[in-house]
Amino acid sequence: MENCIFCKIAAGEIPAHTVYEDGDFLAFVDIHPQSPGHVQVIPKRHYRWVWDVPNAGAYFEVVKKIALAQQKAFNTDWVLSRIVGEDVPHAHVWVFPNNAVAGDKEDFAGNAEKIRSAL
Repeated sequence: MENCIFCKIAAGEIPAHTVYEDGDFLAFVDIHPQSPGHVQVIPKRHYRWVWDVPNAGAYFEVVKKIALAQQKAFNTDWVLSRIVGEDVPHAHVWVFPNNAVAGDKEDFAGNAEKIRSAL
């Protein structure tokens, strides 16, 4: 989709702090984080809603992988997820540790590295 910011991130046209990438999905640090390590998990192809993603099982396996890495990276059992989709018209799942975890939520590079190291 021409003006989709997430499509542009997936295509490498807009830089992002990537924590995970495979052939179909991308996970990157949110620039408006709810907590340290807040990640967006998106399909690389444009789908309007999470429910439109044809390989939803594989999609949620990636979401699970990120959540488990966040638990380890931020020493918490409490990782939240959110699927709404009104803010960016591209399927995405928010995955973020609770906001009581220690750390600077604006340290995008550092938080991305913590999660990558825990994968």
